[in-house]
Amino acid sequence: MKTEDLLCISLDIGEKMLISGAEISRVEDSLCRILTAYDMQRADIFTITSSIVATVTDREGRTITQTRRIQKYSTDFERLDALNALSRHICATTPPLAEIRKLLSEVERKRCYPLWIQCGAYALIAGAFAVFFGGTLVDGAVAALLGIGLRLLTYTIYQTKVNMVFANVTASFLLCAAAFLCAYAFPSIQADKIIIGNIMLLIPGIAMTNAIRDIISGDIMAGILRFCEALVLAVAIAAGYILASLLMGELLK
Repeated sequence: MKTEDLLCISLDIGEKMLISGAEISRVEDSLCRILTAYDMQRADIFTITSSIVATVTDREGRTITQTRRIQKYSTDFERLDALNALSRHICATTPPLAEIRKLLSEVERKRCYPLWIQCGAYALIAGAFAVFFGGTLVDGAVAALLGIGLRLLTYTIYQTKVNMVFANVTASFLLCAAAFLCAYAFPSIQADKIIIGNIMLLIPGIAMTNAIRDIISGDIMAGILRFCEALVLAVAIAAGYILASLLMGELLK
């Protein structure tokens, strides 16, 4: 077994864990355990939100370093749970690398919830929040419809692999513009309640929680980076609302 190949596939697992929303300490601990299980004399892992650097010293005393750049990440706890279970299985049984690659590909082939279920969840959440924050049932119904549109919009935008800041500005702008148009066409509809219900779907609450979790666990740098990113995304959402408010305010006078 080549140390380079072991380190490479370990980084594959760590990368996919980080992309799925794992905390920094989990990624570093999992990689260290996997490498140690294969009799590496020493394993040093440094992880932030955008990069993983791993250095190992094998039984022959050779020191090898590999770096993995993380371009984007999201939240997929089901996949993260499968990857965590895989890392535990590797540590317990130390299978050959070919088997690890096969198991990892099986995890990758697991599909997330289909788009229609995601649209239903968006509709339910948006409608519930609109009513929770003081809207009527009609406001909730409109918010639910816009929630479906928001999911289809974000799905389309993310398929283009554009910058997350631009994606959030665009989604927020189009959402708020649609809410203002609905309120203009039907004066009984409260645009602010509809916007609040749907904006809750865009707010990076999990990213903020992960940032605080990383800081508490001692990964200060990674936590600060996550916090700053979540703050930038929140500002992007606010910017989209402001643009829509200014533009629609002029058009609907």
